[in-house]
Amino acid sequence: MDRLILRSFAKVNIGLKILKRRPDGYHNIHTIFQEVDFHDNIYLSLQDDGCSLAVDKSGIPKGETNTCVIAYKMIKNHFPEIGGISIRMEKLIPHGSGLGGGSSNAATVLKGLNKMYNLGMDNKALETIATEIGADVPFFIRGGTQVGDGIGNELGPAKLVNGTYLLIIPDILINTKWAYGKIKNHLNCSDQRPNFASFLEEDNLSFKFIQNDFEEIVIPAYPEIGKVKDRLSDMGATFTSLSGSGSAVFGIFDEEADAKSAKSCFQSQYQTVLALPTNLEI
Repeated sequence: MDRLILRSFAKVNIGLKILKRRPDGYHNIHTIFQEVDFHDNIYLSLQDDGCSLAVDKSGIPKGETNTCVIAYKMIKNHFPEIGGISIRMEKLIPHGSGLGGGSSNAATVLKGLNKMYNLGMDNKALETIATEIGADVPFFIRGGTQVGDGIGNELGPAKLVNGTYLLIIPDILINTKWAYGKIKNHLNCSDQRPNFASFLEEDNLSFKFIQNDFEEIVIPAYPEIGKVKDRLSDMGATFTSLSGSGSAVFGIFDEEADAKSAKSCFQSQYQTVLALPTNLEI
């Protein structure tokens, strides 16, 4: 096949514990990644050589730093015999929102190249290459619901968190490096992690022990985000949280009608998206 159209899904973090800083400069984390069906569209076409990239939104890197270009180069390093790829992206997942758009794009290109060039890599091999690109990229090879440990690249299955997800995306760009720089003063230097997955397995699903550590940093700096969280709770969301380091906030609703009602209250002020969770790709 010489053309392929793929969906590149977003994720949210259901809980995010920041643990101690590692010798390599990263931090260990513990989280539940949940992929949702809000997505970018990626159009791939074979070409003789190299990687060309077109993006329909401004503010997205279009050169060597774009994760899709990096993904191509990683595959090329492992399989020098392959030809080139032309990539066109329709971006819906906002940059800097904590929804993993760039990581998802890279994983989607890896999977696309594997298929178009008949490279025969299984998911484990793709995840190994994905780790070379970024911490969240391996998750998006299979998506669904997964526990993330290490820097987010040590993955394991978790119970699907059902419901209708309402994503609220303020027009705020939060720099992840800034957030990690600030949070270092709040760490207790421990590497002891909670077990979010065990809370999700309980018969009476309880979110009371699941929290995102970045909220301690982000909400005081951006009080508007705290107000969005409070409004989602008041409107009946069973769980509300920042995703990653933000700025996106999401609420999980048991009833789709309640999520739609809440959406109508936010949509005049913010980008709002109703989404459903996706299942793990085996």
